[in-house]
Amino acid sequence: MRVVFAGTPDVAVPSLRALLDSDRHDVVAVVTRPDARAGRGRKLVRSPVGTLADEHGIEVLTPAKAGDPDFLARLRELAPDACPTVAYGALLPEAALEIPTYGWINLHFSLLPAWRGAAPVQAAIKAGDEITGASTFQIVPELDAGPVYGVVTEPVRPDDTAGALLGRLAESGAVLLRSTLDGVEDGALRAVPQSDEGRSYAPKVTVEEAHVAFDTPAVAVDRHVRSVTPEPGAWAEFRGERLKLGPVRIAGDADGLAPGEVRAERHRVLVGTATDPVELTEVQAQGKKRMAAEDWARGTRIDEGERLR
Repeated sequence: MRVVFAGTPDVAVPSLRALLDSDRHDVVAVVTRPDARAGRGRKLVRSPVGTLADEHGIEVLTPAKAGDPDFLARLRELAPDACPTVAYGALLPEAALEIPTYGWINLHFSLLPAWRGAAPVQAAIKAGDEITGASTFQIVPELDAGPVYGVVTEPVRPDDTAGALLGRLAESGAVLLRSTLDGVEDGALRAVPQSDEGRSYAPKVTVEEAHVAFDTPAVAVDRHVRSVTPEPGAWAEFRGERLKLGPVRIAGDADGLAPGEVRAERHRVLVGTATDPVELTEVQAQGKKRMAAEDWARGTRIDEGERLR
């Protein structure tokens, strides 16, 4: 099958690599977001997907918008049978959707119709889902609403961060996406409309939404922190400055702390919640490097009754 792959971040790289390694599919071009400025020098940096395409000598298309006439014209010239897509990051107009013979086939990191939207893995962890997965589906104008070709499931582990879970789904999802293209090419696979039941949405998580509320139960604090690790990153305020927080552990053997109250013990740092305290693992103070919570507390000299807010 002749394909044009669309994707941008690291999570899309396993899928592109799986298609490049396939002897059934010919990746004739890659569509990715335009180079973005990053780092202290603010230099233009190619996306991870674009970088992998460059390494293989594949044409890279970086339209500012997927509806740009020049991009649509080039896509028609390439005449793809299908456009497999993973976390491309831009809306696709109908003019683009109509070009490939079998359409745009997206890999989404949830069991649709659950958690449509930009942050399905974060939402699954925060909600306490025990099982999640990935789905391949036909892209239609409505957000993540197209008929589904196939799914793969994945248990959510008690200590999973969004980054760890997404990493596993990126690998298993890459196999699913390649298998989906195989089935579409063979004519053995048909997309099934999504159910109207069980529909939920997972919009992008903002930095402000990553603020930890310690007046909630410890279980909720734990899930919230893991759901925004590593991006956009959990945080709270201490002495009027932002303190970034790594994953926490529920300390069922401790008590006597008000929500947000910090207590530094010999080998651990505890913070009160609405139920059990939680133990901080790593923190990063403003302008400092990430460090073990006990090292931070030792240098900070926390006074009795001080709180994370």
